Amino acid sequence: MFERFTKDARAVVQGAVGHAEQARAETVEPEHLLLALLDREGSRASFALAALGVAENRDAVRRELGDARRRAGLSQSETEALAGLGIDVTEIVARVEEAHGVGAMSADDRKRGRRWSGHRSFSRGAKEVLEKALRVAVARRDRHIGDEHLLLALALRPGVPAEVLADHGVTHASLSRVLGEGTGEACA
Repeated sequence: MFERFTKDARAVVQGAVGHAEQARAETVEPEHLLLALLDREGSRASFALAALGVAENRDAVRRELGDARRRAGLSQSETEALAGLGIDVTEIVARVEEAHGVGAMSADDRKRGRRWSGHRSFSRGAKEVLEKALRVAVARRDRHIGDEHLLLALALRPGVPAEVLADHGVTHASLSRVLGEGTGEACA
């Protein structure tokens, strides 16, 4: 599948692996793909993010992704749903971090005391994003998979990256308007 990826899309995948390594995460997650997209400049995805105002808010997006990681990957909507049941995730995170240190609930190997060396595999969620990017490209009648297709796929797939993007006004619909051409909605 990677043979259809553009240079920019390959750079995003490599950047995601780099973010996973930096976090000492066992696998590459969809959040790592979004972080790598935020690092890009001069590509279709970076143009779309800038046009939608995310360029000025990159640090806020990174911070929100970090907050979700500290909540063991729970999205804000999941946190709110648990609050409706009387479970205060913020309090739980605070207590766990008080006892075990900041980031104790994140999936970092460093926090579990293991050292990781070698190849990072892609989580099921990250693989779903890559597969959805292919479907988006096909639906848009594109012959390649670019970083814009990865961004569209992240906006389509439920989870923390889509929620964080939506909080900053980046939805599948807004991306489709900015990027033009086909919408790729058939793959949703």
